[in-house]
Amino acid sequence: MAKKRKQEAAVKPQAADKPATLKDLLSSEVLHKLKQQSEELKAEQRMQKEAELKKEEEARKAEQKRRENDFSYLLEHSDTDWKKYK
Repeated sequence: MAKKRKQEAAVKPQAADKPATLKDLLSSEVLHKLKQQSEELKAEQRMQKEAELKKEEEARKAEQKRRENDFSYLLEHSDTDWKKYK
């Protein structure tokens, strides 16, 4: 059986041969504005997420307070061993 020959590694293109990217084509001023806008959007999303978590926490506290005033809920979820409170 004949041995298979390994194909020679393809020649890697040099940096000068690579096509220009969008980053290369944009001026540094425009690139800076885009990065700044990106950071502002991320900060805005973070603030919205924090506000949503705060709203959920307030709703959870309000529900807990409502349940604490509901006698039937307290009776159903209380410890049924009344002897230890004598």
